[in-house]
Amino acid sequence: MADKRSRVNWRGYLPAIVTPFSDDGALDPQRLGAYLEWLLAEGMHGLVIGGTTGEWTSLSPAERRDLFSLVGAQMKGRLPIIAGCTSFTPQDSIDLARHARDCGFDGILLTPPPYVRPSEEELFRFYKTVSDANVLPICVYNWPPGTGIDMPPELLARIAGLDGVVALKQSTGRLDLFVKTFFMLRETVRIFGFAMDEHGLTLLNGAGGDGTMGAGGVLGRDQPDFYNHLWAGNLDAARACGAKDRMILDQWYTPDLVGRFGSGPAVLKAAFAALGMPVGGVRAPLIDVDAHGRAQVEATLRQAGKL
Repeated sequence: MADKRSRVNWRGYLPAIVTPFSDDGALDPQRLGAYLEWLLAEGMHGLVIGGTTGEWTSLSPAERRDLFSLVGAQMKGRLPIIAGCTSFTPQDSIDLARHARDCGFDGILLTPPPYVRPSEEELFRFYKTVSDANVLPICVYNWPPGTGIDMPPELLARIAGLDGVVALKQSTGRLDLFVKTFFMLRETVRIFGFAMDEHGLTLLNGAGGDGTMGAGGVLGRDQPDFYNHLWAGNLDAARACGAKDRMILDQWYTPDLVGRFGSGPAVLKAAFAALGMPVGGVRAPLIDVDAHGRAQVEATLRQAGKL
């Protein structure tokens, strides 16, 4: 249990990436490979694969494994890679984690089981079962918009005490709960979820903290450079990078991180298309962003100096 934080080197900006599909909707290894190389060249500090942004909900079990196999073969050892292993049962998450381990992944990201809204005791036992399997280090993901549950800091502290849990992605919509969780658990696990705004910068600079997971890396180097500049002590440069990240969050998403003119994956895929990075469309039941939404996406990218 001692110093679990040191078991992993995760820090900085780790985008939750989209899953590239071909024009007929199949998993596209060529597009995926080009996208991964671009993310690496843009200086990402790690990658989260097959999460909400990666449309795990429309991937078959075989496709989730294929995705991990493709990413592991290309990126193992080049930067930290974390596998989205959210499932309805702990055994399904364990099975996915074992495949991710065999593909060279460094850890897993795990929300509560969606839809069923487990009780606090059920949630603790879910995470304990996965932790006890001792497959890969776990980043717990508190994701109220996707699960309907905003795990309270006291429950998160109990889960963080599990030996296999080394990190927390805290995506509560309440700043007070984020701050409380951070100060409760920063000595126990790595904490992700910091906004790239003045609140986040103040916390990171004054009290520590580990990083941010999200937004698909659509702004390229500006997103990891928020942290690079922060670590170098150049707060003004960090603010400039963070302002661009906040721009896309404010213009593309509601405060609850729901897309304003399409789902999160659809908005990001429209942005990558505008940037000339073909990643295909989204799968049903999601639908691609319409012409009005694409115009909004392009306007934001121009404002951010990306077009």
